[in-house]
Amino acid sequence: MTEAQTPRRVGEVVESASDRFVAQCYTLYGSPPLGAFVRAGSEGANGDGTLVYGVVYGVSTRSLDPGRPVIARGGDAVSEEAVYDDNPQLSRLLCTRFEAVITGHSAGGCLKQYLPPLPPRIHSFVFECAGGEEREAARGLGFLSLLLSSSPLGPGMADEVIAACLRRASAQQQDPQGFLVEAGKALAAHLSGDLTRLDSILRRLRP
Repeated sequence: MTEAQTPRRVGEVVESASDRFVAQCYTLYGSPPLGAFVRAGSEGANGDGTLVYGVVYGVSTRSLDPGRPVIARGGDAVSEEAVYDDNPQLSRLLCTRFEAVITGHSAGGCLKQYLPPLPPRIHSFVFECAGGEEREAARGLGFLSLLLSSSPLGPGMADEVIAACLRRASAQQQDPQGFLVEAGKALAAHLSGDLTRLDSILRRLRP
């Protein structure tokens, strides 16, 4: 198990729905990786707010202006880094966003692994979960049902996200292998009628 880490504030919510949200990163290419747990919102000064947890399922970098497409700039550059050095304006013309499937929420310090009454507000700060908070978000594996049934994800992409999430979460456990075994059992219960898909996910969990 890794040592305690401080959650990293990575961006703000720019789109929000009952089952997912989109965040824009503060820095170009500053997104959490596929499968990472993130949280949005605040518990408030009196502890009466709601924290919304999610798992990253898509990362994209694009032009800030939809009418101004990205063009190649490195024909004479000696390296990819040189493209950015020679065009410092790129950091203001491009942005990185990530999408997260909502996997639970916390109100009054109690984690509930089902959809919150309301999604996070626009401009809510988004943090990448780390250490104990990541372990708490994964506790009990109740989030798996939401990932398996999430409408934004087709089965193929959902399988990749689930495997990536479990690999990351296992690294934060006192018994990583035991956690993966329990995850495998939970997946088997959910996918008892689809053994091909179950095997596809389990193969992605192997070292």
